[in-house]
Amino acid sequence: MFRRAFWFTAGAAAGVWATTKVNRQLKKLTPESLAAQAADKAVEAGHRLKDFALDVKAGMTQREDELNDALGLRRDAIDPVKLDNVTALPGPRRLRAIENDHTTHRPTFSYDRNEDH
Repeated sequence: MFRRAFWFTAGAAAGVWATTKVNRQLKKLTPESLAAQAADKAVEAGHRLKDFALDVKAGMTQREDELNDALGLRRDAIDPVKLDNVTALPGPRRLRAIENDHTTHRPTFSYDRNEDH
């Protein structure tokens, strides 16, 4: 008799445990829960991306300072008088070269795609 009561109690406990486990999994699969999980993942990815961008920016600044030191172009060593003599870098050469290129042959006709049909 004790053996039957033991197995009955063990079966009931296993059933309650399984039912609870299944209900938790079903709640995780509701649309609201999935939307909340997706939003949390998106926010987490945004934070990681922001941290990465800040790390890249810090690395760029550090490397720029190293290059400026190596070339003797320290920002704090530049006199305000010398800033008047600084000229801007020229614009993109490739675009100017393409605009002024008169040596390439350009067709004088236009092709109508509807002629073949």
